[in-house]
Amino acid sequence: MIIRLAKEEDIREICQIYDLARAYMRKEGNFAQWRNYPKEEDARQDLIKRELYVLEEEEILAVFAFFIGEETNYKEIEGAWRREDSYGVIHRIASSGKKSGITRACFSFCLGKIPYLRIDTHEKNRSMQEALKRFGFQYCGIVHVEDGSPRLAFDYIGE
Repeated sequence: MIIRLAKEEDIREICQIYDLARAYMRKEGNFAQWRNYPKEEDARQDLIKRELYVLEEEEILAVFAFFIGEETNYKEIEGAWRREDSYGVIHRIASSGKKSGITRACFSFCLGKIPYLRIDTHEKNRSMQEALKRFGFQYCGIVHVEDGSPRLAFDYIGE
């Protein structure tokens, strides 16, 4: 498996993976998250900012957004981040479901860029919460996204 920056010609497959992820969430009982999001425009914005990555092995298996810098939604937290250092932010991880180990590969890739990571997820997204805990992320509190809805916030302190 390789991880690389997404390209314009990947957008169609990326949107298909978003659709698969939405269907998986519904199957798992998560009807609250990702109703009409992310959209093609979100992927294009991430692409323009060079923050959109794909994981592939003969075909695209997963997509995620990653950047190093300040996330506006993380400025206020009901709880506390474990560090105030520079950090990497992971958003919108979505998988085709065709292969296991996807989140671990994405997290490891991001850790290779910066040793402190932050991420948030919906309280109904049990699969992501389990993946975060398995990898070693720690729960830090609640943050609120653009529409005001709460998200569970986690961080990971690497070596």
